[in-house]
Amino acid sequence: MKILLVGGGGREHALAKALTRDPIVTELHCAPGNPGIAELATLHKVDLENASEIASLAFELSVDLVVIGPEAPLVHGAADAIRALGIACFGPSKLAAQLEGSKDFAKKVMSDAGVPTAQSLTCHSKEEIEKALDKFGPPYVVKHDGLAAGKGVVVTEDRNAALHHALKSSRVVIEDYLDGPEISLFGISDGEMVIALQPAQDFKRAYDGDEGPNTGGMGAYSPLEWAPIDVESKTLEKVLQPTIKEMAKRGTPFIGLLYAGLALTSHGLKVIEFNARFGDPETQVLLPRLKTPLAKLLYAAATGKLRDFAPLEWSSESAVTVVLAAKNYPVSPVVGDEVKLPQEIDGTEVFHAGTTQVDGTLRSNGGRVLSVTGMGKSLHEARDRAYAGIAQIELPGSFYRNDIALKASQVEKRM
Repeated sequence: MKILLVGGGGREHALAKALTRDPIVTELHCAPGNPGIAELATLHKVDLENASEIASLAFELSVDLVVIGPEAPLVHGAADAIRALGIACFGPSKLAAQLEGSKDFAKKVMSDAGVPTAQSLTCHSKEEIEKALDKFGPPYVVKHDGLAAGKGVVVTEDRNAALHHALKSSRVVIEDYLDGPEISLFGISDGEMVIALQPAQDFKRAYDGDEGPNTGGMGAYSPLEWAPIDVESKTLEKVLQPTIKEMAKRGTPFIGLLYAGLALTSHGLKVIEFNARFGDPETQVLLPRLKTPLAKLLYAAATGKLRDFAPLEWSSESAVTVVLAAKNYPVSPVVGDEVKLPQEIDGTEVFHAGTTQVDGTLRSNGGRVLSVTGMGKSLHEARDRAYAGIAQIELPGSFYRNDIALKASQVEKRM
């Protein structure tokens, strides 16, 4: 099978590694890719916001399947353009991708589907925003309606900070705060059928102790031994299946990966947000643990054949990924500095995200530069390996959180 992978971040590097492990994959191409992916695939230049350019590349390469990683190509209609050429595509249509592209749209879908989520108001003016902030009270949850690369959400006790953030966007969703631990759970859908992956937990704040601004994610781990044993089945029943059914009912079937950000609240499981693609950095801990061949799974989803697909198989090992961020991330990350990687460490994988090659030298090219995933028989072992690996990467001014999966590993050691 010949595959075109669209994207060039850490998520796509993890996808590329998983796809090349599937024996049915004979050729892997990636656009635009990164230096890490270049070791696994043939790279091509492409404008991620140009749907016709992406579709033309898929046609020229005569690929059997296109896998779209990032959100930008999806909301710009790349999947539609690809399918119009008769090529199988794993990724939702432009209309279906509005589950991520518009918080207001996602809230309406959840309401119609009966999916549990926070009460909210969509606001278009300062007056509406102030009324909503007063209605819900602190902690204030303010979400920009459009795409914001994981940085469009503010949760704060400071009303002025909430108002300031809200006024940056012409349309915002303000909602009630959801208490309880948060987890991420992905569903693979062919438009009718949906299969749940195992849950993961990511860490959004920039600094230790969940301090600092929201980011695209500073680390993650899986599995979650502390999570309710029925969290997958409940999410499938109460969130994923109703949403997929509602999207099909609207005439916009969702084909691809539906990411559910969940809060395990005192009043039960509730959806914080939807994304329309693999989450980053959760993908870097889930795919190394997935034993089921990935290309077969994504092709079955893209061609409407999930109903006959065998149950997913998972490694019993734990995985922890830690993100190395550039100086001043996420506000104004410094780019262009040399990155020096360590020798390979047993039980770890390095995933490139914001990197580039300049005259044969690896340099930073984004806010989240690399991530290191450690695997182990226990969460404690996986965590030790991840931190042993990331400590050896050299990048001036870079930083990473020291507490990824720390609490969960401490609980594990006491058991």
